[in-house]
Amino acid sequence: MLGVCNRYARNTADAEDILQDAFIKVFDKLHQFKFQGSFEGWIRRIVINTALKKYSVSRYEKEVVGYEIKDKDESGMEPSAYSHITQKELMELINNLPDGYRLIFNLYVIEGYQHDEIAEMLNIQPGTSRSQLVKARNLLQKQLIELQKIAV
Repeated sequence: MLGVCNRYARNTADAEDILQDAFIKVFDKLHQFKFQGSFEGWIRRIVINTALKKYSVSRYEKEVVGYEIKDKDESGMEPSAYSHITQKELMELINNLPDGYRLIFNLYVIEGYQHDEIAEMLNIQPGTSRSQLVKARNLLQKQLIELQKIAV
């Protein structure tokens, strides 16, 4: 579960705080587990919700990164360029995203939630979730291009 926390947190200390808060909630609500799914999934949901509360919606609604959304991929970057990045480097790029982008990216791409579910969890519109995901992907792509330029 610490790995889940690390995807949502800005640093290791925040991830550990989230994990501790989440496990306190798990022990407090253990009697509510109904054995109707996986125990791991139930705990994961509590961990994710705890992380989301740490980075509240109001905190990331005001974020501005100054990056325009483009409909086409104008980078000219070869798909093979993505294969040279390590998992650690990719996780660092994701962790460097603004909070809102990072939360939506993690929920949609890594956890597999749909935009309607994310919107309900974060009390936002589904369109906002989609928009944040597009911005996160574009920003990640821009960072990957910069990383490629540095490597060359």
